[in-house]
Amino acid sequence: MLHAQCRFQLGVHPINWVGEDVREHGDHYTYEQVMDEMAALGFKGTEMSRKFPKDVDRLKQELSKRGLQLTSQWKSVLFSDPNRMEEELEAYRGHVRFLKEMGSKVVSTAEVGGSLHWDPRRSPDEKEVIPLDDSGWDSLVEGLNRAGKICRDHGLYLVYHHHAGTVIEKPAEIQKLMELTDPELVFLLYDTGHAYYGGNDPHTLLLKFYDRIKYIHFKDVRQHVLDQVKAKKMSFLDAVKAGVYTVPGDGCLDFKPILQTLVERKYSGWVLIEAEQNPLVANPYEYAKKGKEHIEGLLEALLQKQR
Repeated sequence: MLHAQCRFQLGVHPINWVGEDVREHGDHYTYEQVMDEMAALGFKGTEMSRKFPKDVDRLKQELSKRGLQLTSQWKSVLFSDPNRMEEELEAYRGHVRFLKEMGSKVVSTAEVGGSLHWDPRRSPDEKEVIPLDDSGWDSLVEGLNRAGKICRDHGLYLVYHHHAGTVIEKPAEIQKLMELTDPELVFLLYDTGHAYYGGNDPHTLLLKFYDRIKYIHFKDVRQHVLDQVKAKKMSFLDAVKAGVYTVPGDGCLDFKPILQTLVERKYSGWVLIEAEQNPLVANPYEYAKKGKEHIEGLLEALLQKQR
């Protein structure tokens, strides 16, 4: 249970149980088991999973009876391609309407143009992310600003998910995105694990863009696996399969200064514990419990000091 002085809410991502990028991870799970285990651990929020019911009424019922709130759902976009802009925005409107109906407040959004694994125009055997050229950047910024306006018109926020294996991953790429997009329309999904994977210092990134951050993913990184990933130039999916990510407290990241900043600045949004790994190797229930206990323990120690 989070202390009363802590204003943010702690949730858990279903990707701990059921992989979204590596589809064989957790494919045996039913949504009932995933939701039941989340609720048993005391979590109050979750993102959408490919296993969850798609029907709004049924999804609401299943979440409600377990005391869970749907916090967001990932939305891939191809705004960097101007030829796809209008169809992408139309699909985005439908996504926003769904999340509004579910009571969510943020839309997790990521550009997949040029990415290794998600760009539908690329072949599976390609090995490098294709950076955006000037026209690609212009188109992406236009699309994000327009999508951000759609979100605001519906009472939600577009939160951009900087993500490994995509064109917005490294410090300079995140910086450029934040500089070029409208700060009233485009916000940031701060992800500790993807930040570190992309060469960012997670705490520095938090401090730099705190005013744009409206949603958070807490994941940890196994340094020895990341070292192998970089040395062997492994793809993002191969890195996930190798176990590069884990829950807070089980990797190399220091969450103390991050939590101190969130408490001091009175962050009041959602923080979701996330670890995209093989559930047959890392039991999702046990690892989610471990991550929750680590964060709650650090918070309790931090707040004790302040008393």
